[in-house]
Amino acid sequence: MPAADDVIEVRLSSLRVREPRRFGDCWAGCRLWQELGLDAFWQQRLEDERGDVLWAKVLELLAVNRLLDPRSELFVHEKWFPQTAMDVLLDCDFAVAHKDRLYRCLDRIVEHKSALEQHLAAKWRNLFGASFDIILYDQMSTYFEGSSQAVDKAKRGYSRDHRPDCKQLVIALVVTAEGFPLPYEIFKRNKIDSTTLKHIVEAVETKHGKARRVWVFDRGITTEDNLQWLRERGACYLVGTPKPQLNAFEQHLTEKGWQKASSEVEVKLCPNDNDVYVLARSQGRVQKEHAMRRRVLKACVRDLIKLKRSVARGSIKESKLIERRIAHLEERHRPIWRFLKHCRHDEMNKRIEWQWNREKWQAAVNRDGAYLLRTHWPGEHNVTELWQTYVQLTEAAFRTMKSEIKVRPIWHQLGRRVEAYIMVAFLGYAMHVCLKKLAAKRAPSLTSWQVLQHLRKIVLVDMEFDTADGRSLTLPRITIP
Repeated sequence: MPAADDVIEVRLSSLRVREPRRFGDCWAGCRLWQELGLDAFWQQRLEDERGDVLWAKVLELLAVNRLLDPRSELFVHEKWFPQTAMDVLLDCDFAVAHKDRLYRCLDRIVEHKSALEQHLAAKWRNLFGASFDIILYDQMSTYFEGSSQAVDKAKRGYSRDHRPDCKQLVIALVVTAEGFPLPYEIFKRNKIDSTTLKHIVEAVETKHGKARRVWVFDRGITTEDNLQWLRERGACYLVGTPKPQLNAFEQHLTEKGWQKASSEVEVKLCPNDNDVYVLARSQGRVQKEHAMRRRVLKACVRDLIKLKRSVARGSIKESKLIERRIAHLEERHRPIWRFLKHCRHDEMNKRIEWQWNREKWQAAVNRDGAYLLRTHWPGEHNVTELWQTYVQLTEAAFRTMKSEIKVRPIWHQLGRRVEAYIMVAFLGYAMHVCLKKLAAKRAPSLTSWQVLQHLRKIVLVDMEFDTADGRSLTLPRITIP
């Protein structure tokens, strides 16, 4: 029998459940942080920094938030941290999420970027046996909200994000074929994409040696000078080509010999004197491009008919004004105007005439959904594997950084904090990939996001009872999924 001091009488009818807080997904984030050895890595590098709370724990809080619910530091301070059990998991009080501490943490981490990249590369080898033989390189842009006068790399340029009103910068990311992140760099937005390749290749070779690697990148980085430079270094490549190069392979589009690479994509090998070309055609893209062209065509024809009726009614009589209207339509419908043989004003009959170039239109229809890959990869001529390797460039890594890690937009106004913000996003993506690879063994059908959504159902609650002697008893409990 237990001693009397260890026995307490509670009133079961007084049960109250208080303060449900997110636990499962936060626990997973902290476990991934430990799995990658980031707790020890940052503890060692930030241990000399003074503070009431260890800076390594503040950074862990930021990285876990970036993985689970990416928002601003102010959001973490005001809303996210109180709704989670991160205080229990980090063994810290609310001081770890004070907004000034979150911002000051960003000021301390940028100088460790190179060491972090090497640490993660070693982890990818040890945990998953990753190899760095095939390297995928691409760029993504992000934009700034508010003033960014103090950020030297914030420049205006072509906006992939449809925000030409905002300054931008470019994040260049290198990943393995499995999606493991290696180095990343930050460039000014007005820096030409193709000029960044040499810097990235030399950075990878400095850290991982000059092995005979296969470089995979998109058409924005593809230039003859870059490809020649890679060949001279003994490197291989598999790249996308600029769209005009597809014209030289137009006859192959209508010929037989296509192979199924997936349910919607068929591919064909087209050997050339120096390199090998892979012609690919996606049925999904065919339908999308058909629909886009039909929509633009209908708008153009509608405007031409409207102008034709105005001229026929005599609403517009002056030839100069009519010619000006035609020039305006040409500017407005430039993508479809190239399919017109002519569009002119017949002054004698007082009408507008136009004629379509049907041969040119049919050639464009044949090219819909098609794109061309170019490779210098001795010994690898399996057309399906070549296409699958290239497709990885457009999938997990870069899509995750944009959509789930939400690296855009940037609200910071200081250059050093902007670089630190991107480093935290990089850490969030590394944890995302680690979770994906660990979960693949037991739940291969689930994405990392789906795993976290399931774990989010596990919450930490406080169960409170009234005792018979007028006191209260509070028991923290974790719900069972």
